[in-house]
Amino acid sequence: MTTTVPASTAAAEPAPPATAEPGLSPAQRRSKALRRFALSITVLNIVGLAWLGFEQAFITPFVAVGVAYAVELALETADAAAHGRRPRYLGSFGEVLDFMLPAHITGLACSMLLYANDRLWPVAFAAAVGIGSKYVVRARVRGKSQHVLNPSNTGIVAALLLFPWVGIAPPYQFTEYPPGALRWIIPLIVLVAGTMLNAKLTKKMPLLYGWIAGFVLQALIRSAVTDVWLVGALLPMTGVAFILYTNYMISDPGTTPFAPRRQFAFGLGIAAAYGVLMVMHVSFGFFFALGIVCLLRWVALVSLPVTRPLLDRVRNRTAAPAARTAAPGEAS
Repeated sequence: MTTTVPASTAAAEPAPPATAEPGLSPAQRRSKALRRFALSITVLNIVGLAWLGFEQAFITPFVAVGVAYAVELALETADAAAHGRRPRYLGSFGEVLDFMLPAHITGLACSMLLYANDRLWPVAFAAAVGIGSKYVVRARVRGKSQHVLNPSNTGIVAALLLFPWVGIAPPYQFTEYPPGALRWIIPLIVLVAGTMLNAKLTKKMPLLYGWIAGFVLQALIRSAVTDVWLVGALLPMTGVAFILYTNYMISDPGTTPFAPRRQFAFGLGIAAAYGVLMVMHVSFGFFFALGIVCLLRWVALVSLPVTRPLLDRVRNRTAAPAARTAAPGEAS
């Protein structure tokens, strides 16, 4: 889910589009997005455990967030010492708050989305892996080293892969107890709030368009070439889990592309990976699909310093003969 927005320095990807709120700097937009999302996921967890019907124990979010805080502080201390800089948790109150919010979000996301029965350590493990991935798996994006794996999703995928008895929290938990019209109002509130967040602050609407269009396309293809019922393939789009995944998981500003076309392709890629996983009967396809696409993007970014000069040489070699060929009428 939403974690960090990298600083805007020059080069591996085009600059992000201009903000819809011209009075806000990129740092201010990042801060507002982090704080709004942290508040939203905190309220959702409180209301979910107290009333909506979340299946996890009440202590689960406290354990996950506590582990996320501890790992973040420990790794930041080690990283700052290794690079000779001041740890980011020693700044002003606002800076410290914005530094700790990604860990807060990762911990709550892991505790809300994973279900390990009465065991707490698998959820704590997921939170630790998610935070650790920020410091271990990095690439240069627009001239600056940053993490490229979605922390919450990475922790969840690691727990699902290593502990087969751990699963995803049942989607019905978001609307299990609310009566009547509230079962429709709650998803609508989540949808509107998430869409406004992405449209005004994270600027990830092209990514969401690509994901939704790709999801519909993969459903159509699967229904055409397999025995999957089209309505059944599209049914996940009607659930709260899909809305949360769309507006709050895949749109993480720190681990997704900036340019609109690349955002759209990123969303299409997630949908394509999901469709392939469904054909292969792989469970929890949402999380594995996002993990696969983030990993492929990391490979592409890491290999970019090697592949870009080779591509430039090929372009130069193909362009040189054309440049030497005289246009009609120029020979004389």
